[in-house]
Amino acid sequence: MRLTVKNILHIAIVLFLVFMTSGSLYASADNAYPTTEITEWQMKWGNDRGPSGWMDAGSLQSTPEMPNGVSSAWIRIPLPEMKWSSPSIYIDTLYALHVKVYVEDHLIFEGKRNYIKDNYSLLFPLSTEDSGKTLYIWTETLQDRIGIKDTVIIGEHDHLIHDYTKNGLIDIILGSAFIFVALILFFCAFFLSKDHFTISSGLAVVIASTGILSITYSPFIYTFYSYLGPISIMFLDFALLSLLPSLTFLFEKIFGPGKFFIIRRFRKFQVLYSIFCLCCMTVNILSGNQYVEFYYFVSTKIIGFIMIIQFILLIACVTIFSFRRNKDALIFAFGFGTAALTGVLELVWYYVRDGNYDLSYWKWALVIFIISLIVILGRRLALDHAQVVKYSRELELFNNELQRSEKVQIISELAASVAHEVRNPLQVTRGFLQLLSEKSSGDEKEYMSMALSELDRASNIITDFLTFAKPEFEQISILNVCDEFRHIESILLPLCHLNNGKMVLDVDSNIWIKGNSSKFKQALINIIKNSIEAFQDEGTIHISAYRKGDKVLIHVKDNGEGMNSDVLLRLGEPYFSQKNKGTGLGLMVTFRIIEVMQGEVVFRSKKGAGTEVVITLPMAAS
Repeated sequence: MRLTVKNILHIAIVLFLVFMTSGSLYASADNAYPTTEITEWQMKWGNDRGPSGWMDAGSLQSTPEMPNGVSSAWIRIPLPEMKWSSPSIYIDTLYALHVKVYVEDHLIFEGKRNYIKDNYSLLFPLSTEDSGKTLYIWTETLQDRIGIKDTVIIGEHDHLIHDYTKNGLIDIILGSAFIFVALILFFCAFFLSKDHFTISSGLAVVIASTGILSITYSPFIYTFYSYLGPISIMFLDFALLSLLPSLTFLFEKIFGPGKFFIIRRFRKFQVLYSIFCLCCMTVNILSGNQYVEFYYFVSTKIIGFIMIIQFILLIACVTIFSFRRNKDALIFAFGFGTAALTGVLELVWYYVRDGNYDLSYWKWALVIFIISLIVILGRRLALDHAQVVKYSRELELFNNELQRSEKVQIISELAASVAHEVRNPLQVTRGFLQLLSEKSSGDEKEYMSMALSELDRASNIITDFLTFAKPEFEQISILNVCDEFRHIESILLPLCHLNNGKMVLDVDSNIWIKGNSSKFKQALINIIKNSIEAFQDEGTIHISAYRKGDKVLIHVKDNGEGMNSDVLLRLGEPYFSQKNKGTGLGLMVTFRIIEVMQGEVVFRSKKGAGTEVVITLPMAAS
C-alpha cells in the first residue's frame, strides 16, 4: 500500500478518535463514583471528646482561632455512604504536631513530631462497613494554629493516592534543580576573575539556599520521610539564614554599598543576626528542644519582619538605580521586584492570619529573580569579554603602529646619515653628464638622457628620505583648501586626461587649514597620482572637502582597480608597492606629512570597486 499525505491524515484522525473514545471510556469507568468533598465537620477544644462543646468548623473555610491556654483539639467528621470498592479519605493539609485518627474508637493512625513542622498530609484507607460512622481526629500543637486547612475528600484509593504522592513533589524537583545549577555555577566560578568569582559564588549561595528552602519547606519529606524531619528543619533554618545576608551581599557587589553605606551596614547586621540564630539553634538541639518556643520566635517571627525590611530597602535602592537608567538595575528590579512583592504580600498575609497560612508562591517568584540574576551575571561576562576583545584589537593596532614607527625611525636615521653624503656626488655627476649630453648625438645622446632620468629619480628618492629625516615644516601658513586643490588640479589634470580619465572637484571655498603649502601639495599629489595609475578603462576621481565640527574632511575617491585587505594593511610600509618601479616611499611621505599636520589618513578599498582616501585635519581660522 502506498502511503500518501492524504492517507496519513486519515490514519491520524482515526487514531485520534480512538484515543479520545478510549480516554472517555476510561474516564467514565474511573469516575463511575466520583470523589466526594466533605465541607462540614466539627471541632472541640481540649482532650475530652464528650458530646458537648462541639462547634461547626468546616463552614469557616480555615482553621479556627485558638483560645488562650489551649494546645489540643478534637475534630469530628461524619462519614457518608461508601460507594467505592476501596474507599479512602484524603486530607490535604492538617495543622498539628501530634495526631491520632480514630474510626469511632478504633485507632487507625498516629503521628508525633518533636520538631516545628505542623503541616500534615494524610490518606487513610477505609472500609465499606465504615459507612455512616464518625471519624475522630485528635490534634495537639505548640504553635498558633490547629485543625484542617481546606476540605476533606473521600473517594477511590487508587485515585486519591495520586494527589497524595504528588503533594509537594514539584517542590523537591524544583529545589534539586536549583542545587544542581548552584553547584555548576560555583565550580565554574573558579575559572573567572576575582570580581566575577565573588559575584558568581554569591549567586551560587543564593540559588543553593533557595533550592534547600524549596525542598525542606515542602510537605513531601515530612509526609513520607518523617524521620528526616529534624534534619530537614535544621537545613531549612540554615538555608534561610544563609539566603538573606548572601542576597544583600550580592546586591552590594552589583550596585555598591549604597548611600551612607546602608546596604553594607544592613548586610553586617544580617550576618550577626544569622550567627545569633544559629547559636540559638545549636543550644536548642543540644538541650533536647527545651527552648524550641524561644528559637521559633527568633528564627521565624522576628526574621519575618527582617525580611520585610530587607525587601523594602532593596526595592527602594533598585528603584533609584533604575531611574538612573542602569540596565542591570532594571533587570534586577524586574526579578527582585517580583520576588520581593510576592514575599512581602505573603508575609503580611501570614501575620494577618496569625500564622494560619502556608507560604506557597514565594518559590516561583524566586525562580524569576534567580533568572534575572543569571542574566545580569551573563551580561557582565559578555560586556567584559567584549571589552577584552576591544582592548586586544587596540593593542594590535598599537603594536602595528609601533612597528611602523620603528621602521620609520630606521629610515629616518638612515636618511639623515646617507642622504646628504649621496646627494652632492649625484649633483656633480648629473652636471657632467648634462655637459656631455649637449656634445653627444645619436645613440650616445639617448643613453645620456636615460642616465640623467635615472639620476633624477634617485634624487627624488633621496628627497623622500629627507622628508622622514626632517618632517618639520620650514614655513607654516594658513592655507585655503580650495586654492590648494585648484593648483593641484592644474598640475595633474593633463596626466589624468592622458590616462583617459577625468577629475571632479567639489571643495568648499571657505575651508582653512594650517600647514606648509608645498608639503600639503606633495601629500595630495602622491594620493591622486596613485588613483590615476589605478585607472582601468575610463576613470573618474572625485575630490571633495567639507567641514565637520572643528575638523576638515578631505575625500579622494576613484573607480580604479582597488585593493584587497592584505594590501590595505601594508600601505605605508617602506619598500612595499604595487608598481613595477615603486619604492613605497610616496605613501610613507604622505602619511608623515599628514601626521605632522596633526591629521589622520584612512584608506577604504575593495578589489575591483575602487579606493577612497579620507584625510582628517584640524580646521584653522581664516
